[in-house]
Amino acid sequence: IFLLLFTISFSGETRYNKDKILQGQGVDEPLSATGFRQADAAGLFLSNVKFTHVFSSDLLRAKQTAAAILGKNRFCKDLEIKYDARLRERKYGVAEGRPLADLKAMAKDAGEQCPSFTPPGGETLDEVRERARDFFEFLCQLAVELEQKEHSKPDAPGRSSGTSGEQFVFPWTNDCSEAELSSEGGGSSMVLDANILVVSHGAYMRNWIGYFVSDLNCTLPANLTKSQLSSVSPNTGISHFIIKLENGNLLKPKITCVCLNQDSHL
Repeated sequence: IFLLLFTISFSGETRYNKDKILQGQGVDEPLSATGFRQADAAGLFLSNVKFTHVFSSDLLRAKQTAAAILGKNRFCKDLEIKYDARLRERKYGVAEGRPLADLKAMAKDAGEQCPSFTPPGGETLDEVRERARDFFEFLCQLAVELEQKEHSKPDAPGRSSGTSGEQFVFPWTNDCSEAELSSEGGGSSMVLDANILVVSHGAYMRNWIGYFVSDLNCTLPANLTKSQLSSVSPNTGISHFIIKLENGNLLKPKITCVCLNQDSHL
């Protein structure tokens, strides 16, 4: 089973992004004019990718980003976007709607580093990671059920024939090494059970990727630095993962990161 996961790890820019004000979950700002341009650019970049599923955070900035991306797609304009609260940004409690500098001051007063500090009423990093883990396991289960459904059809072609699943084209040739694509099954096209677009938020995605790396031993691009791994994605930054589930084993997914937080479309 192959599950291909595209992630737009950050929605487009909002006015609050530009002014360095924390949004979290309590501030539901729309995209700015720049944010809509970024989302359109991401949509054009992914316009030839045929997605089977699209999931988005149910916060407005993510919903608008997902809609803009699908609006540019050649194959998926009518695909239903499913909104999921598990994809929301980290909750920052009393710090939401306040400048990022205030959060840093709170962390300093508490004697903690800002990224790991939890303001009153906010989510801990472990709580965010648990949401990410729960959603990822849901995606893996979805892929397994799709594959089982395909094989239960009368006269279903076998995977070895090369006709099962879809052939997907990836726009990554200039943004990652060919070895990273070909090592997972055949260069710029491969047979997949699901090709999933996920639109979420920066702090959330940093935790999700941390879960992939620390808990699931995700294989990373050879040229990726530690600072790149821990940094928050730029607005509409795109990450691309290939997940392989051997014999439907949900406990041991093999994850390869092809691209992380790339922004060549901007």
